[in-house]
Amino acid sequence: MVDSKHVFGNCRESEEIGDVIRLYLITNFSEFQLASAGTFIIHESVFFLSGLPYLLMETWGLRKYKIQDLWHPIFVPYDVVVVTLEVRIGVLKFSIGLQRKVNTPAAQEKCVMRLIMYHVCVNLPLMIVSYPVFKYMGFTSALPLPSWKVVSLQIFSYFILEDFIFYWGHRILHTKWLYKHVHSVHHEYATPFGLTSEYAHPAEILFLGFATIFGPAITGPHLLTLWLWVSVRVLETVEAHCGYDFPWSLSRFLPIYGGADFHDYHHRLLYTKSGNYSSTFTYMDWIFGTDKGYRKLKALKSAQEAHDAMSAPTEKVE
Repeated sequence: MVDSKHVFGNCRESEEIGDVIRLYLITNFSEFQLASAGTFIIHESVFFLSGLPYLLMETWGLRKYKIQDLWHPIFVPYDVVVVTLEVRIGVLKFSIGLQRKVNTPAAQEKCVMRLIMYHVCVNLPLMIVSYPVFKYMGFTSALPLPSWKVVSLQIFSYFILEDFIFYWGHRILHTKWLYKHVHSVHHEYATPFGLTSEYAHPAEILFLGFATIFGPAITGPHLLTLWLWVSVRVLETVEAHCGYDFPWSLSRFLPIYGGADFHDYHHRLLYTKSGNYSSTFTYMDWIFGTDKGYRKLKALKSAQEAHDAMSAPTEKVE
């Protein structure tokens, strides 16, 4: 039987620890420091702690859940080995060009080093210059803390705003000139892993980073809400670029959520024909028909799996 005194005692103890941490922060650091440097530290901690495990998976395996195995349909300006695969689904026959693209240790190291440089030289200054706007709109770090309802509503609204801005910004980046001179940097990694989520041209970091900070900038949230928003947004984009489709992936339980499988498709097709431009949720692609290729591929894969299941030999029961 659960001891209620023990449970409530632990809750009170956790609240006391939280109060001590909050008191320490607001006593030893200014609101400007917490909003800029503090947010930067939160971002870096969540980003690298959530992204590094996927980097290790690139080396150690879990091939069973890898979306792009060693061979996949793709077009990239790198040295690749090309073969043609003939696929049969009943009487339907078609060919797919496949290429082999593996992220080498050198490519992974390049990604990490560039990320550190971009984060320090682009992300941190952006957080610093954004503070006056946040403060003007009502940003605060003072007590009392906002209720969970307020926090949840604000973060949900940030996701909606970010999705809308990101979709159109991302779609524009796939026009010929912008892709060639800006967005192609992000697509250097046609087989993405978690940390590649923020690997991009500095101009793109500013362009699409605007989508992330727009919601908080116009609402002036509490510091706690800002830190939670940054954390969940980072976790989402790292997962979308992880390259793995696990049984516990959120996209399996929330159909409107894009996730890794949805975004991985975007990375392995021709730059002007990829589709799947959405950030977190997929409704923008569905509304504007930019996910048709992805849905057709999913339908073909389902048909192939059904055909294979019907064609599989059955064991005779004696």
